[in-house]
Amino acid sequence: MAELALDLVIFAGAFLFMEGFAWFTHKYVMHGFLWVWHRSHHTPRTGMFELNDLFAAVFATPAIVSIYFGVHGYPPLLPMGIGITAYGVVYAMFHDGLVHRRYPTPLNGKSRYWKTLIQAHRIHHAVNTKEGCVSFGFLIAQPVRKLKAQLAELQAKGATAP
Repeated sequence: MAELALDLVIFAGAFLFMEGFAWFTHKYVMHGFLWVWHRSHHTPRTGMFELNDLFAAVFATPAIVSIYFGVHGYPPLLPMGIGITAYGVVYAMFHDGLVHRRYPTPLNGKSRYWKTLIQAHRIHHAVNTKEGCVSFGFLIAQPVRKLKAQLAELQAKGATAP
């Protein structure tokens, strides 16, 4: 029973860690030196895929490696890999399914929580440039009024091009 409890803690920790990791990489990597990939996500998509989709493969790698080694001799890595994977599944349903409507999703988007996240992500997409964006998280967002104020402040300073 203690082993199951530890596995659940590791799973939850990995899942929660991924939100912070996603925020950091979105702000400093995607809107930083790998803007060359992420730019495709801030412009209208012309096909089924966009260059930004390469990030899914990059972020899946630690999950795959963790699951593999978790099954082959390092058991604590299994719930860690599953936690990373679970975050990726929720992210894909929310971001690509619910927000960008790339495919159907079981999430309905009608709860206050999902509506706030959708609005926060749309505020992020109000800017089509590398600089001047707000709201870099995916499953945790600041209040919409605060994000709008931050965006307005950045635009007033000339930091963004809507």
